[in-house]
Amino acid sequence: MPATDFQGSYIGRSILSLRRDQAAHLMEGGVGSPHEPPSALEVELEAFQRQVTDRFLDLSGCGRDELLSLPWIRKLLDVFLLCKEEFRSILFNHQSQLSKPPMDRMISDFYEKSIKSLDVCNAIRDGIDQIRQWEKLLEIVLCALDKEKNLGEGQFRRAKKALVDLAISMLDEKDSGTSSMSYRNRSFGRNNASTASRDHRTQGHFRSLSWSVSRSWSAARQIQAIGNNLYAPRGNEVIASNGLAVAVYTMNCVLLLVMWVLVAAIPCQDRGLQVHFSMPRQFPWAGPLLLLHERITEESKKRDRRNACGLLREIHSIEKRSRLMSDLVDSLQFPLSEEREGEVRESVEELANVYKSLKEGIDLLEKQVREVFHRIVRSRTEGLDYMGKSNAD
Repeated sequence: MPATDFQGSYIGRSILSLRRDQAAHLMEGGVGSPHEPPSALEVELEAFQRQVTDRFLDLSGCGRDELLSLPWIRKLLDVFLLCKEEFRSILFNHQSQLSKPPMDRMISDFYEKSIKSLDVCNAIRDGIDQIRQWEKLLEIVLCALDKEKNLGEGQFRRAKKALVDLAISMLDEKDSGTSSMSYRNRSFGRNNASTASRDHRTQGHFRSLSWSVSRSWSAARQIQAIGNNLYAPRGNEVIASNGLAVAVYTMNCVLLLVMWVLVAAIPCQDRGLQVHFSMPRQFPWAGPLLLLHERITEESKKRDRRNACGLLREIHSIEKRSRLMSDLVDSLQFPLSEEREGEVRESVEELANVYKSLKEGIDLLEKQVREVFHRIVRSRTEGLDYMGKSNAD
């Protein structure tokens, strides 16, 4: 289904209109008017829904070759950070309502899900480190077969060893779904194993507070935990929260999808894509989010992607180009003919293009994942502070 098919959702009945409908019923006795202009909060909330919809329409409408590429993943994280900042602004402007039911429960649940997403960020950082190891092996191949060098058996032996190491490393990642990188205690600069262990024991299976990713940690189970008890707010909850419940639900769904996409794309411990996505179609952004989920799920079912260690397009390119290069190197006989040397040079050029796109994008991706991590921590701290102030008042 094309992404543009969801644009008509704006014409439909907004869930925020529940509050206006309720007001109309209360005013049937002649008090007030059901046609009062929308409040500042309603304007904010409607704008937030439109912005989330527009951004995910753009992401879901990308071309096949763009989906799950490094530039697309970075664009997804940019969208997440923009949505998060707008959500943060809404909470700041209406912090007095955060400690009132049902918002107190909904906000607390949202921050619990946010805590779980921090572990996902750490696991993705470990996966990025694994990709860097593959990048280094590619660099060895390119250096050995540099176009400025005369190609001899020694250069090909060195390139062949690096290609074999690369194939083994990627195969190990597929078979186990576990990277040795994941066992390091890390939280984007923090490193305190004893504190991490203590926090993990006290907080339970899904509450490591991101000090570490333990050997028993599972990306698939963590995504399922983020999606647990995620349901659309009921009409009475929308009315009681003046519509804020809709914004919280929206941000919960965005958080779940973004973390799921990261786990789908990047190698990490015990990857898994089996998560239930169910979003009512009356939300204008539900269509684009569900379309993205559907497109990525279909991508994972393709024969050449089914057992991939990550759906990132650049990982697929590494596998494909390195395998072709390895097959070519195995078939060579020395001394090389001019035709065979031309084939090698062409294959090296294609591998160099993969290496270049990877090298340019992976550092930027890591910075964005780091920023996502710190924004989640900061917004949770601010939100709890808002709730504390409201209770004090």
